[in-house]
Order: sequence, then structure tokens, then C-alpha cells
Amino acid sequence: MENYKHILNKITTFCFDVDGVFTDGIVYLMAGGEQIRTANVRDGYVVQLAIKKGYRIAIISGGRNEEVRHRFEGLGVKDIFLGSSDKVAVFQAYLQNNNINAEEVCYMGDDIPDFKVMQQVGLPCCPKDAVPEIRSVSKYISTFDGGKGCVRDIIEQTMRVQGKWFDDDAHHW
Repeated sequence: MENYKHILNKITTFCFDVDGVFTDGIVYLMAGGEQIRTANVRDGYVVQLAIKKGYRIAIISGGRNEEVRHRFEGLGVKDIFLGSSDKVAVFQAYLQNNNINAEEVCYMGDDIPDFKVMQQVGLPCCPKDAVPEIRSVSKYISTFDGGKGCVRDIIEQTMRVQGKWFDDDAHHW
């Protein structure tokens, strides 16, 4: 794994998978077919803070759960792509539509569907418990598992390097 710290200065955009990144990858199957996931509130806090500080955040997930959309809309995320069977196509369209250079993007994924997208970004990263193939293409592997603060980890590190962490206007949620 190469030293990733110098890349953090270039990051303007974060893209995330959901299951296994924002969640621990466990889905509770309830009577009636409902599926329940858990999410880390510290990850949520840093997402809304990053948006307030001018970072772009996109969610690219193969899942179709509308509760996931509702969660991220509540945090201020506008670019939510659910049911993404071709994450590369979704990612390329997102870059083009927003005039973003792939080198400015940090993408965090945890499993095989994220692999090809992660090969295209400036900072591919993953939770500590990501599958080996994803770990092999990551320039940064969080010390936190999926759903346990890995999102907070990479966003906070980026904001610290860029001098946007813990300034007076940042912490009013």
C-alpha cells in the first residue's frame, strides 16, 4: 500500500458503497420481507459536515432499499444511485455530469462490485474487513470495519489534512 496522505489534499469528492461500508454488512430479515440494517451515527455526522464544508458525496449501491435513500437524503446527500448494477457506468456518468476529475475522488468499497470503480479513482480505500481483492487495490485500508466508523475515518483524515476539521463554523448540526 503506497503512502496515501499526499493524495488527501486533492480530494473534493467522496463516493461510497453502502452495505459493508456504512453498515456492518448484516441484514436482518424480518417477517413480511422487511430488511433492517444498522448505521453508525458518527459516519452520518461527518457526512453532513463534509457536505456543509463543500465536499461532494455520492452513494453508489447495488441495493434498492428506499430507507437507505431516506437516510442519506436526511444527511444532505443529493447524489444517491441505488440499484446500480454497473457501478463503472454510474460513476463515469457522475464524473461527466459534475465535471469531476477521477483523481479528485476517494471511493470506499468493500466487495467485488466495487473493484473496477476503485481502479479508476485517485484514492481507492476500504474498511478493515473488506474482501482481499478490494484490499489489494486500496491505497488506504481503514483501521475500522464497515459500519464501525470507516467512513468517519477517511473523511475526517481528509478534512484534517485540508484544514477543514474542527474549525469554528463546522460543528453545528
